[in-house]
Amino acid sequence: MRMSMGQVGRHLLGLAVAGLTLATGGAAFAELGQPAPWEWTLQQSASPVMDNIVWFHNFLFVLITLITLFVLALLVIVVIKFNARANPVPSRTTHNTLIEVAWTLVPVLILVGISVPSFRLLFLELDVPKADLTIKATGKQWYWSYAYPDNGKFEFDSLMAQDKQPRLLGVDNEMVVPVNKVVRVQVTGADVIHAFALPAFGVKIDAIPGRLNETWFKASKTGMFYGQCSELCGKDHAFMPIAIRVVEDKDFASWVEAAKKKYASGGASTYASAAGPTQ
Repeated sequence: MRMSMGQVGRHLLGLAVAGLTLATGGAAFAELGQPAPWEWTLQQSASPVMDNIVWFHNFLFVLITLITLFVLALLVIVVIKFNARANPVPSRTTHNTLIEVAWTLVPVLILVGISVPSFRLLFLELDVPKADLTIKATGKQWYWSYAYPDNGKFEFDSLMAQDKQPRLLGVDNEMVVPVNKVVRVQVTGADVIHAFALPAFGVKIDAIPGRLNETWFKASKTGMFYGQCSELCGKDHAFMPIAIRVVEDKDFASWVEAAKKKYASGGASTYASAAGPTQ
């Protein structure tokens, strides 16, 4: 059965609409700051960097979908219009200067168009603005230590808590930061290479022994946000989560005062959160 060009166009349009519907509908399963069952899209954004990552992802998705549909349409046209039955005497044309220039120039223009927002995004990620708060994150086998040099120079360890939810992401001591403030994170490793990664903030940077890397985020929403070490670092690599609690300024100030006392004592079983320290 032969399909008319109009039918082919309608089928292709239907495929495009279905793909875009699935892409946008998948976000409905997302939960703020953590993975969700059946989630296959990016996590909800909670920082300006992640906003740009999501935009760039969607831009590339639309672009590659259009390119794929265009190539598919060309293949369908070739199959229908130039098969042996419809075209018993084939053309012997071997060169077409216009087509050859076009299929060289158009991909170059597409790549240049992609490179502009790509470089802009890279610059946004790597250019650390003036920080309101600095935190040093040290990856260890197999947990994280956080130091607050701007707030009394206290430091504490953050280990996975077996009795906390979400499973494999809850920790005993969370990193606490204020909302809508630029947080500079200095990252290093104490033993092997780790990686500090927070999907909702668009952050991922290696923690390398003997080297101090820097990244930053500006949380635009309050709540709990989870990440994990994203570098294979040993047998317990899957059990060193990252948990960041984003709070209002006054709650952060209260937490800092409580944390100075708790962590200055060196107690290993203390727990400090924005809701107040507990044992």
